[in-house]
Amino acid sequence: MKMPDQSLPASSPAVDPPAEAAEPPAPPTVSFAEQLSEFEQTHSHRSEGDGKQLQGAVVSMDAEFVYLDIGYKTEGVLPRSAFANRAEDLHTGSVFAVSVTGRNPEGYYELSLLRVAQPTDWTSLERAFAQKTPVAGMVTGVVKGGLGVDLGVRAFLPASRSGTRDAAEMEQLVGQQIACRITKLDTLEEDVVVDRRSVLEEEALALQQSRVSALHEGAIVQGTVRSFAPYGAFIDLGGIDGLLHISDMAWSRVSSAEDILSLGQSIELKVLSVAPETRRISLGLKQLQPEPWTSAAERYQAGRRVTGTVTRLLDFGAFVELEPGIEGLIHVSEMSWVKKVRKPSDLLKPGDNVEAMILAVNTEEKRISLGLKQALGDPWNDVPQNFPVGAVVQGQVTRLMKFGAFVQLAEGVEGLLHISEITAERRIHHPQDVLRVGETVKAQIVGLDVEKRQMRLSIKQLAPSGLSEYLQEHRPGDLVSGRVVSIPGADLTAEPAIVELGEGVRARCFLDSGPAPTEEAGSAAADLSRLTSLLSARWKGGATFQAKPEPLAPGQIRSFRILKLDIESQSIELQLA
Repeated sequence: MKMPDQSLPASSPAVDPPAEAAEPPAPPTVSFAEQLSEFEQTHSHRSEGDGKQLQGAVVSMDAEFVYLDIGYKTEGVLPRSAFANRAEDLHTGSVFAVSVTGRNPEGYYELSLLRVAQPTDWTSLERAFAQKTPVAGMVTGVVKGGLGVDLGVRAFLPASRSGTRDAAEMEQLVGQQIACRITKLDTLEEDVVVDRRSVLEEEALALQQSRVSALHEGAIVQGTVRSFAPYGAFIDLGGIDGLLHISDMAWSRVSSAEDILSLGQSIELKVLSVAPETRRISLGLKQLQPEPWTSAAERYQAGRRVTGTVTRLLDFGAFVELEPGIEGLIHVSEMSWVKKVRKPSDLLKPGDNVEAMILAVNTEEKRISLGLKQALGDPWNDVPQNFPVGAVVQGQVTRLMKFGAFVQLAEGVEGLLHISEITAERRIHHPQDVLRVGETVKAQIVGLDVEKRQMRLSIKQLAPSGLSEYLQEHRPGDLVSGRVVSIPGADLTAEPAIVELGEGVRARCFLDSGPAPTEEAGSAAADLSRLTSLLSARWKGGATFQAKPEPLAPGQIRSFRILKLDIESQSIELQLA
């Protein structure tokens, strides 16, 4: 139908909805002047403000409306339906941009979250359609497939674009003013279709941007736990979400967000960072509490005993929580004096309460080194008093090595029994030829180094030998017989001859030895008397005196005189008799 002189159709004719919507026939066309007069009369209460944008602050809410202070004498109102989640996330003091679209019968200014145009004729409708500018309209009723909306002409709002979830919410829009966008405008057919959903989405986005912009790093905000993720929890801050990472929930280690929070819980948080362009907000819960490491140096010093709970076991050690937010590490090398710990689980498990000694504290790197074995006391501190050199001890064989055996004498104290000190009776190739792990043996301490934690033991020193008995039975000057085992080379003074005096008894004989020793006068006189008698007997018997003795040779059995006996070094020196 052709419009005369750009006249605005009367508000009473309806734009036909889709074919399936049954609408009453449009009344006869009236003049533009009549239509404009009727439009101004029915919409005069919406002309105030003319779409001017203002800053509105929430002052109160009721079941249907949100009331805002817009700087006028009278407050403005927005229906709860204009907000996501029906404004459940709003709180007093929230500020955002609004436009005045008119006044309601109660005298409150009607508002919109977008800059909304107030159509006054077809030209303004065409301009709003071309520029995709939202316009204000009044919902007149529910029709088939959607809602009827009064824009000065009747328009159709499809249910799918109404921004409602069900028929009950659509019914609540009847009689309310809404902001919508014209998606179809046919002046000839007087067919106008509008979309409210896209406007609501834009309003929600604008509200989010406004709220994000109002946040700043360091601000304290109130939020509600909305959902959980493996890495943290999402917090609803009133229409916008912030992320509370699991590492920012507590100063102590948190395994799962559900261990700290619950769905729907209201909590106070600190804004750590805000990215307005991506609307990402990072939140912190532990930042509202003092960091325990700032004063850790006052409570933890090297040498102090502490107690804690084992929280984690790794290959190299165990972490122990001393207090929420402060952990110390017990390295595997600091776990036991007694045995070599290959992995922490050999001694500890998560949840164990342990006492340890603080070995070192580094507050800058937030590290505390702990010792488990130090808390038990170092058993080597008392070793010099309890295990002096020369003492005879008894212990259990703990390990057999190729070079010897380790014998445990006390908790944390072991001595080495070298293979050469195991037996003097025969030569052995491996300690297992004589000893077994777990066997109890008696030995003598022959060496001690406390700083290196080393102790040398000997079993053969305790066993009586033929040499020991020989040393006890003889004195210097005694004449003895022996078999020559070996002789030196050309230089007779460089090396001694080795003489076997009995089983296991060997002595050294220097061939250039001087006269017989005279250690005791009585002994020397007796020897001289014996020698005189011997010479006299030989002369009387007609024996011939041999000036030069027969040279030594291996295998000879000859007579020797003992020059020196040394019980401590277990050695004997001889002179050829």
